[in-house]
Amino acid sequence: MKKKKKIRRLKFITAICAIVFMVEIIYVINALFFKNTESLYFDGINAIARDGKYYVTVGSNNDNDLYYEKAKISIYNAKFEKKYEKLYNIGYNSAFFGVVIDDKSIVAVGSYEKEEAEHNDLIRRALIVKYDFDGNVLFEKDFKLLDNSRFTGIVCLEDGYLVTGQSVYKSTKIGSNEGGAVLIKYDKDGNLLWSKTYGNNKNSVFNDLVVVDGNIYTVGTSDTHVGVLCKYDSEGNLINHLDFLYTDDVGFTGIVSVNDVLYVTGSSYYEDVVNAILLKYDLDCNYVDHVIYENDSTIRYNKLIYDDDENIIAIGVLETKKVSRNSKTADTFDYDGIIGKYNLDLKEISVVTYGDERDDYFTDIQYVNGNYLVVGYSSYEDGSYLSKFIRYSEALKILGVEA
Repeated sequence: MKKKKKIRRLKFITAICAIVFMVEIIYVINALFFKNTESLYFDGINAIARDGKYYVTVGSNNDNDLYYEKAKISIYNAKFEKKYEKLYNIGYNSAFFGVVIDDKSIVAVGSYEKEEAEHNDLIRRALIVKYDFDGNVLFEKDFKLLDNSRFTGIVCLEDGYLVTGQSVYKSTKIGSNEGGAVLIKYDKDGNLLWSKTYGNNKNSVFNDLVVVDGNIYTVGTSDTHVGVLCKYDSEGNLINHLDFLYTDDVGFTGIVSVNDVLYVTGSSYYEDVVNAILLKYDLDCNYVDHVIYENDSTIRYNKLIYDDDENIIAIGVLETKKVSRNSKTADTFDYDGIIGKYNLDLKEISVVTYGDERDDYFTDIQYVNGNYLVVGYSSYEDGSYLSKFIRYSEALKILGVEA
């Protein structure tokens, strides 16, 4: 029984990586199995930003003759009609994971394979690209300390951009204290002002960040099964940190601040069971409270926001094992998006599961005109993956779906 539980846990962690960075896994599948044949079609949204009447999304697709994954930015009007889409065609495979709108420009962060050797070894460099609203590149910079690097989140400041991510070894190595989770500041022209690393150089990562009263708070993982919350000053000096045992290997993935309180999303891992978790910390990184959402499936929360009524809305994924009548058939799983609403005391108001297609993945959320806009992508029976927008009411009723 223990062995089966461990196998299931490994499968779920693979799925979680797919939800947070699904595009990278799709690329591996393409590279290994579909190089010379017709490939799976993939088009996914990983993050969204809003500016007045326009929506900007970032992600990737593989709509090209070689089925390379290409990072993309897309601009939509209020009716979710696409104004234009711009692919990042430098190097080989690439993807964007975070985006901000800065006045009349768009700044996207992610990762890419710049050189053929990186493409062959399936490793990437972290990437930040600034566009104008016509899709012209204003600057593009990459970052790499160790083998594999990526940027995961970005915040816009008056004097630059704060970026989170990681730069780690692809395999077990020794002899270097560099790397791990990274926090970096760029100026508005893309010049690197400073960079900081945290944790180990095997699997540490910062997944998200928020700025409160000039201090920077990052969340991620510092080691296997260890979620971490870090506090830095405006110059990147570490002030405080707090580890949380135990999470899954992805750790903490989302953070917001409401009334000088930090709310953090992720998962708890205990006796091979993974449940969604929402935690509460003060601004000195002291633990205050938490709530766990659980049922018979494996669950995690990935992102969160707060609305005008100061409710916390979290999105994530729920994994359900399919029952097979054939004992020789490998286990398969359904993946459904999930959205939960809580008050500031972490009292559950409502939790709703979305399972419209074969698999559904929620990646980001915005609060728009009293409703909640969720983005992500779904897989279909033909094996393809397509982006979608899902609009929820304040009561978490679906108002519309645009694919």
